[in-house]
Amino acid sequence: MFVDKARIFVKGGDGGDGIVSFRREKYVPEGGPAGGDGGRGGNVVFRVDEGLRTLMDFRYQRHFKADRGIKGRNKSMHGANAEHMIVRIPPGTVIIDEDTEEVIGDMTRHGQEVIVARGGRGGRGNIRFATANNPAPEIAENGEEGEERYIVLELKVMADVGLVGFPSVGKSTLLSVVSGAKPKIGAYHFTTITPNLGVVDVGDGRSFVMADLPGLIEGAHEGVGLGHEFLRHVERTRVIIHVVDMAGSEGRDPFEDWVKINEELDLYNAKLSDRPQIVAANKMDMPDAAANLEEFRKKVGEVREDIEIMPISSITRQGIQELLYRAITILEEIPEAPLVEEVAKVEERKVYRLEKEEEEQFTIRRENEMFIVESPTVERMMKRMQMNSHDAILRFARTLRKMGIDEALRKRGAVDGTIVRLGDFEFEFVEGSSYYY
Repeated sequence: MFVDKARIFVKGGDGGDGIVSFRREKYVPEGGPAGGDGGRGGNVVFRVDEGLRTLMDFRYQRHFKADRGIKGRNKSMHGANAEHMIVRIPPGTVIIDEDTEEVIGDMTRHGQEVIVARGGRGGRGNIRFATANNPAPEIAENGEEGEERYIVLELKVMADVGLVGFPSVGKSTLLSVVSGAKPKIGAYHFTTITPNLGVVDVGDGRSFVMADLPGLIEGAHEGVGLGHEFLRHVERTRVIIHVVDMAGSEGRDPFEDWVKINEELDLYNAKLSDRPQIVAANKMDMPDAAANLEEFRKKVGEVREDIEIMPISSITRQGIQELLYRAITILEEIPEAPLVEEVAKVEERKVYRLEKEEEEQFTIRRENEMFIVESPTVERMMKRMQMNSHDAILRFARTLRKMGIDEALRKRGAVDGTIVRLGDFEFEFVEGSSYYY
């Protein structure tokens, strides 16, 4: 089964917790703090594997969570960092953040990697909090939570040659004749549902990959029919073979079919109109095909003189070999690199950006006799801090005073004994002192 779209959840590993520990060696009185830091959580990394051609694996596994870092050790030993989770994806995969619709990566080269969810930092052990005023702190931090998000994977087929055209013009038949691919072919009036790939052996030692792309209808650029499900695959092909039913067996005009499909390609992506294109005038073994071909050549020549028209018949194999020779010749004349703008450049370079410092803002609201304080900065600090020691509570109280939360609560009417809620914790306000559980 060919799967070209998937929605998955990824989460980087949480950081390991720091610990509170002290030196216990014999003959070392007052040895001081010795709690080590926790290890960093693993990243979720997507890596391109040219051996894959579909997103089938993501149909059955939709959650990817990296391992968390190891807790810190005593004797000031750092916990081990977690191994990164490597997820293999096929070339041509576009990775999109579902919430922001940001393109995280456009993956085209074998071995190309991108981090989709970063692991959290490890928590600091109590050795990091030692000061001259407090040489033996009982403070340690929890590991930071790993980044998590829902992402959408869209696969754009990586083929040298793409077959486009209206439904039932003979694209699948042509692919089955020139390659070992076996697409489902039947006398029904609807299109192939998914792309089919086949390796074409030209016969002189040269070969290329051909894709039978799902049939196109008018209005596809606006999502009509298969819409974008079809059009995104065309972007990756280096040469377009436009298959036209020259016999008009479905009652359509060959020239109008050619014009409509080119309009859809141009409306979806204007760059597709510059892509090399060969018109394969198919079904030349049927009546009226020869007469229609002459009229078709005349009309196309008035619009675009550069379009090459080659008469073929997938059933009798008339003109098939000539079409393959022409396609491989064009492929050799154009760059081998995919015709897309890749995020990663050939020469990778690291760019350092100054992260915007978050303002220490907070809001206070009242519910009955309780004050509720909301502050992303403080809530994030509380998640990191292990609030199970007197030193940690004092450090937390100093932070609230420094941010001005103490004074703001006092102005709002907080007195001794007033209950203050911050996140999942509730404290008792004590005038001139601190907050306590």
